[in-house]
Amino acid sequence: MKRKVNIAVFVSGNGTNCENLIRYFEGSELATVVLVVSNKADAFALERARRLGVPTAVAVKADLNNQQFMMTLLQQFSVDFIVLAGFLPLVPSFLVEAFPRRIVNIHPSLLPKYGGKGMWGHHVHEAVKAAGEQETGITIHFVSNVCDGGDIIAQFHTSLSPDDSVDEIAEKVHSLEMKHFPVVVARVLKELNE
Repeated sequence: MKRKVNIAVFVSGNGTNCENLIRYFEGSELATVVLVVSNKADAFALERARRLGVPTAVAVKADLNNQQFMMTLLQQFSVDFIVLAGFLPLVPSFLVEAFPRRIVNIHPSLLPKYGGKGMWGHHVHEAVKAAGEQETGITIHFVSNVCDGGDIIAQFHTSLSPDDSVDEIAEKVHSLEMKHFPVVVARVLKELNE
């Protein structure tokens, strides 16, 4: 077994997935979350990370697209792997190239349906509801230079009822995220470490 994998989690919002990942890898031999990065200084995810003793950094758009800033930040924490957990900006191509098949994202629909620009959070669930879909779910995928376009690692489905509200759809998807995301990340890391 190689050394422990150092994970950076990139977030934009509330951070329930981020907290779930931090807790999942606490005390793990496999990996640890060493850094949480947000493009928003007021993201509650940063507060969650701080409460759990994980260092945080803010990278606004100019920082995110500044190769020297980002690479220095990630090197400072010896980051090996990046997990996007509700991170809205497109990841700059220099990061995709620096971390080949070592950046994963979670998307709140069954890609390729309801992916691409503008398709995040409630926008996705509203589109799913409007289309009268009988199921939705989550997609965990590698990040490429195409928005929501990288190779799919895993998908998990949940059935929908015509009576489900947008909030109920969001809740069903969220419970899939909580259950499956850390487990799939761990699986990818194990394969990486073999």
